[in-house]
Amino acid sequence: MKAFNIYLSGVGGQGIGLISEIILRAADHAGFPVKSVDTHGLAQRGGIVVSQIRIGDKVYSPIIPAGQTDLVVSLERHEAFRAAGTVLKDNSCLIYYDTIWQPLSVRLNQTAEVAESDIQDLCRGRGIQVISVFHPDLPDIRMQNMAVLSEIHGHRLIPGIDLKHYRTAMADLMSGAMLAENRGLFDKRLSA
Repeated sequence: MKAFNIYLSGVGGQGIGLISEIILRAADHAGFPVKSVDTHGLAQRGGIVVSQIRIGDKVYSPIIPAGQTDLVVSLERHEAFRAAGTVLKDNSCLIYYDTIWQPLSVRLNQTAEVAESDIQDLCRGRGIQVISVFHPDLPDIRMQNMAVLSEIHGHRLIPGIDLKHYRTAMADLMSGAMLAENRGLFDKRLSA
């Protein structure tokens, strides 16, 4: 498989680590060589959390080369805008959960809040597909990552990874009520 690069970003507490690990394990269960790296240092303070996943043959480093990201997965609108502008290559894809955890500069009125139209405008000229996800009926705000993961599978955004691979990866990482709730939301969103 040709290298497929995924950049995940969000704010501490949103579940970037879990969705990243599910994708990593799903790729492994699909039989692909896969490498990843995470930055969690700021997670405890509501700071930026980033994971990079590289799937495919002839991938020797987990770090995605500049401008070579095929898919950005973000769990916050400002992070989606930042990642789309800095790491995505042309004709790629951005999927994000449309929620806002205002950066300090926005709270201090030093910069404007990013609007959905800002993301659309940034991506339109570069041929980047934008998928915005928002479900006001989530049983738990911490499950935004599962809503996005369901959309990733529903749109077949990661080549070669099937439903069984995602489900097996979830079972690797969760059990009991946590697995049942997350898998239930994932499956519900697939059938919606």
